[in-house]
Amino acid sequence: MIESLLIANRGEIARRILRTARRLGIRTIAVHSDVDAGLPFVAEADEAVCIGPAPARESYLDGAKILAAARRTGAAAIHPGYGFLSENAEFAEAVTAAGLIWVGAPAAAIRAMGLKDAAKARMIAAGVPVTPGYLGEDQSPDRLAAEADAIGYPVLIKAVAGGGGKGMRRVEDPAAFAEALDSCRREAAAAFGDDRVLIEKYILSPRHIEVQVFGDTHGNAVHLFERDCSLQRRHQKVIEEAPAPGMDAATRAAVCDAAVRAARAVDYVGAGTIEFIADGSQGLSADRIWFMEMNTRLQVEHPVTEAITGTDLIEWQLRVASGEPLPLLQDQLSIDGWAMEARVYAENPTTGFLPSTGQLTHLKLPDDVRVDAGVRQGDVVTPHYDPMIAKLIVHRPTRTAAAAALARAAASVQVWPVRTNAAFLARCAGHADFVAGRIDTGFIERHLDALVPTGTPPDTVIGGAAAALVATNPADPWHALAGFRLNAAPDRNVAVAIGGITHLAEARPAGEVAQVGPDRVLFADGEAFPFAAPVAGQGGAASAGDGAILSPMPGRIVAVTVAAGDRVTAGQRLVVLEAMKMEQALLSPFDGIVADLSAREGAQVAEGVLLVRIAKDDA
Repeated sequence: MIESLLIANRGEIARRILRTARRLGIRTIAVHSDVDAGLPFVAEADEAVCIGPAPARESYLDGAKILAAARRTGAAAIHPGYGFLSENAEFAEAVTAAGLIWVGAPAAAIRAMGLKDAAKARMIAAGVPVTPGYLGEDQSPDRLAAEADAIGYPVLIKAVAGGGGKGMRRVEDPAAFAEALDSCRREAAAAFGDDRVLIEKYILSPRHIEVQVFGDTHGNAVHLFERDCSLQRRHQKVIEEAPAPGMDAATRAAVCDAAVRAARAVDYVGAGTIEFIADGSQGLSADRIWFMEMNTRLQVEHPVTEAITGTDLIEWQLRVASGEPLPLLQDQLSIDGWAMEARVYAENPTTGFLPSTGQLTHLKLPDDVRVDAGVRQGDVVTPHYDPMIAKLIVHRPTRTAAAAALARAAASVQVWPVRTNAAFLARCAGHADFVAGRIDTGFIERHLDALVPTGTPPDTVIGGAAAALVATNPADPWHALAGFRLNAAPDRNVAVAIGGITHLAEARPAGEVAQVGPDRVLFADGEAFPFAAPVAGQGGAASAGDGAILSPMPGRIVAVTVAAGDRVTAGQRLVVLEAMKMEQALLSPFDGIVADLSAREGAQVAEGVLLVRIAKDDA
């Protein structure tokens, strides 16, 4: 067994690896950027080394600094986790060349599967079914557009070197192709340094099915069954589960066997995931499931596989990297119950899921389910990295029970003042169509109004805040609004301000109230509602329809599509902002004229900066 392990990652996955390494008696070394120095994974390691400033390219993506830290601390092996350098073949080779053990996929396998076009060609040769599409070398816009026409719309443009939804666009018709192609290429170049793309047929009722595979250096390869990751938003996974709903034994055998063939085709060693896309319009069937790509690393959602198989996949990785055979062979693996995972992110669903950064002054996560968290109360969510706070993992005998447990767990999350998607997750897990297994990758978009409701807070929240005010100061005149009712108990109406708007409601205790710094916050169903006694004369919220387009978050302006004085229409694209390697289009709120334009291509802007102002055209 490996004696010492450097973890070339951060946050939740670093803590996850540390937990297993500690149980196995392995000495652990953490590396961290300067802004991460106070995070739990640094304190929990036996030794820690700062490898640079916050930008990932100067720290977690700097292989030379990581190798220097390994030499300095006497590490015997490096575990890359997921993301960052986990699928970087050059780094994998540099680790082994330095005489260290690489706890990851072989460099040759990373290269073979890292480019989507070459990987598909290899899968075709191995007899694995692939999605219809264009994988050619000719990357001219005219050729790509012609291939899209031949495949038939809608199509999907995907970065050849892509992943995580970056450099990917669905295109509905030929008129939108050129703009989508340009955007994909810019995003792919920024994220991967490679702007090449491939074209695929877009499946209209797609299910995302993936199979966990594992290989060792003794010629063994197994699968640990499938996961369903169909609940996605902008190609980013939201809720994952194992096994996949509606998967019968015959289809499971066909898909999982194909995944093992795919792994064997590249002499795979370690943990990997074979991703498939399924046409779910008529249920799952082997003849309507196609290979998409292989992730040559551990996945974020690996805990659901661990739950249903009773395994520790980090331990498997460490044993295989140490030269041991797989702990279990195929006939020793089976499915027990149902598991689901939800990713709690620091993001605000009501602003289009934009990241929400800042200090986690109040953080309370459920204690009756598995929680893999990268932060504690008091830590800071910075704009430099993925804004995931924690993963909630439940394991129950049935899918219905798992969905109910996940909904309860998400609803119990309390975070302030950072905003989260916890209430959104609770609504997803509790939605009737999700519980019934009627899911595909369009689920969230179809049900967005129900999953992200806007407007007045629920009556239970207003009543709960009112009750908290009464309990705090029952003599306050704002709360002395009890009225006589003939033959009935007094009506206890209380004025309370939530979100800048005064409400009058009957005081009824609900939710949980906490004092968080200067704020009093009611936590209910995964959401946070700051409230206070109203100020005299306080009324409704101010109008926001003044045409001011502000930067929603820090980022770089990559495109400005209008000029001062231009006439624009409602919904027209004005500026494209790149933040956290994703592009965000800022649109005109109404028909009008570009009155002010301060946005400049290539400029870095802070959050809240005025970029464009649209004046209503009264002509």
